[in-house]
Amino acid sequence: MAALSAVVFTLSWWLGLYLLARDPRKPVLALASVGLCGFAAVVALDAVRVVSVAHAELLGQIEIYLVAVPGVAWFAVVLELARPIDTWRSRATEWALIAVVAAVTVVGAVMAGSVVGPLRPGHWVMFAAISVSTLGAMVAAVRRPAQPGRVAGVVIVATLFFALGNAILVIPLGLVPSWLALASTCFDVLLLGVAVALWDAFDEGQALRADMLRSFTGTLVVAALFGGQSLIGMAVTAADGPGRTALTVLLFTSLAVAIAINVLADPLAGLLDRLAFSRSPALRAERAALRGAEAALPLVATNPLDVLDDEAFARLTRRALGHYGDLSKLVASPLTQLPVIDERLTARGAVDQPVERANELKALLAEHIARLKPRDGGEFGTTEQWRYYNSLYFPYVVGVRAYAQNATAAGLDPVARQAWQWLVTEVPQRSLHNWQNAAARLIAADLRSRTAVAQA
Repeated sequence: MAALSAVVFTLSWWLGLYLLARDPRKPVLALASVGLCGFAAVVALDAVRVVSVAHAELLGQIEIYLVAVPGVAWFAVVLELARPIDTWRSRATEWALIAVVAAVTVVGAVMAGSVVGPLRPGHWVMFAAISVSTLGAMVAAVRRPAQPGRVAGVVIVATLFFALGNAILVIPLGLVPSWLALASTCFDVLLLGVAVALWDAFDEGQALRADMLRSFTGTLVVAALFGGQSLIGMAVTAADGPGRTALTVLLFTSLAVAIAINVLADPLAGLLDRLAFSRSPALRAERAALRGAEAALPLVATNPLDVLDDEAFARLTRRALGHYGDLSKLVASPLTQLPVIDERLTARGAVDQPVERANELKALLAEHIARLKPRDGGEFGTTEQWRYYNSLYFPYVVGVRAYAQNATAAGLDPVARQAWQWLVTEVPQRSLHNWQNAAARLIAADLRSRTAVAQA
């Protein structure tokens, strides 16, 4: 059983960290990561509880609260996937719903007292909280016509959340054989992680197979090297021996650390650079750019852009604009395959490499943003004709972060200071978001028309 638990733990822990490493700033990925890593923690804790006779009761009381984490996190993921638009009101409503579900789940955990059977009213309360909330979010997503292309994906992911959220309670209760429950959840965890990763890759216009396969292969290697040693030790240790609990703990902590180092190698390398090269910011920046470009290469999609409809092309353009200041993200953008990028590289005699294509795309986007600027003179204005230009140029090109926590106008030039003050005092974030989407559609239409002319 320890070996099977280790397999489920490895898969869930890896997928959680992999989704987090893709982009920790995306709520969907961060919440799915919390759910998957929480699921892995429950599997590990349950395996330790089974072999630790002396502390089984205490671990069971701790585990009943830990099993609430994945269900609540995955409910939040379904709400995020079903979001029609990014508004403060919808965000506030979501957090209120999440808080209610979390509170009901905790009440159920208090009533249950422990994960160990028999079934008590508290367990039923937790089952109901996870099931009703997830199914309700799924129904709401299906009924919303704003995102018809996402409905199938939301239904699939919500179904997996529903199954895993309930299975995590079933495993400790012993309602079905543990080996059967673990084997079935292993399959569900794999489908869940792939489904969320596919959703994000589609949203970003990126390839997924090569990058995910590389990460999975590395995880298998480190899991076999580090976890295998503990499993061998457990095999030769008496089933009721005092050392078996220590070996079980060592098994899961070794797997957790080894997988984290493998999946989070780039962020950890950046942390080490900050410690080792604290007096060389230019060196740190160059090494970070190289790591980012290297990590982005497997994500470059090879699908031709002419098969995309206008909506998909506009979405990719919006993503590229949002990643304007992040060259590693632009490396993976499908827009680097635009024919105009080939023309520009040829015109200046540049080498056809991913980083060069990303730099050329950045320059191309800057030119299109500049074309939105009104021709009536001046560097800044607040009239309606300035909105599209202001919404893209100052946040992305200049780097004005008006809505960031504790943001100030320090270090900005006089024109950027005016823009910062205007955004903070007169422009709601929702309005800026809408203007950016509209401006992105204009730029996408212009890029699409130039692509059509080049191919004619």
